[in-house]
Amino acid sequence: MSGGVEMTEKLPLSLSVQQEVQLRFLGPSDVTEVKKLCREWFPIEYPDSWYEEITSNSRFYSLAATHHARIVGLVVAELKPQAKLNKEDGDLLASYYPPTAQVAYILSLGVVGDFRRIGIASLLLDSLLSYLTSKDRHDCKAVYLHVLSTNTVALRFYERRRFRRHLFLPYYYAIQGKARDGYSYVLYINGGEPPWSIFDYLTHCSAVVTKLQPCAFPRQVYTAVRNIIQRMLSRSVTEVSHNS
Repeated sequence: MSGGVEMTEKLPLSLSVQQEVQLRFLGPSDVTEVKKLCREWFPIEYPDSWYEEITSNSRFYSLAATHHARIVGLVVAELKPQAKLNKEDGDLLASYYPPTAQVAYILSLGVVGDFRRIGIASLLLDSLLSYLTSKDRHDCKAVYLHVLSTNTVALRFYERRRFRRHLFLPYYYAIQGKARDGYSYVLYINGGEPPWSIFDYLTHCSAVVTKLQPCAFPRQVYTAVRNIIQRMLSRSVTEVSHNS
């Protein structure tokens, strides 16, 4: 019963805080406060020029959540064509997308400790996704980010929001002189699609063979090819289920 009392006492506080939170874009006057927050939240040291860029350059989507004028959370993202992605991120989209196809990279998403677990991170992410899925941003086909492999809180958060793990990035981060592993996570939007896997190719081949008329294709060859593809598909499904 004590758990029910605790929830009853805490819930109104969370709701009142949520109602008082406001969103606004970052500006040059926020550099000092944003720098302080990022140094508290993230183990990576950013140069001063980075803070100046995200608070003044229009190519960044830099949104702050404020409570009584105090910044309690922020999200920073950048739109870029896939041709300008780093090598490790170059295969986010299917091969038929042109180099000019846009993707959004989440550089930072953080919330002050006392304001966590009341929906502020979700509010910031929802605002970003709403912007990226608007009619004017239909050419943006994916949203992606990098995260430490040991940051289980962040991993669960993004997985709940339908981001999928894309790549394991060994020794991706250098933190306090030590190499740390990371992951890339991606969410496909506006009809965006990932590169085809071997399973996708096998499924496509199976569908093509199934549609062929036996009279247009020697029956024995048709049956043999179909059986081979079906066995390969079954094996692929089994391997996927074992690896999951």
